Amino acid sequence: MNPANSSTIDLVPDLRAAAESVLRDGETLQAFVEGAMRARIERRQFIARGLASAEEARRTGVYYTAEEVLAELRAKLDKARAAKPK
Repeated sequence: MNPANSSTIDLVPDLRAAAESVLRDGETLQAFVEGAMRARIERRQFIARGLASAEEARRTGVYYTAEEVLAELRAKLDKARAAKPK
């Protein structure tokens, strides 16, 4: 069996019991672990992007204020709302 395709999750017994104790109705341990992994990966990718952005700012000397970033995000949101069919 290919471990990458395995549906078995090997956890120490106390960790397995703790995870199983918080599962929602119909949720499987596999789905719980997959969701936790996805969230962890997203956080690490977010941090990596932030660190890369900070390094780019230090390298180029180009920095943006929070107000500039929020104004750009508001403009994008306004454009998306205007393009949304009613």
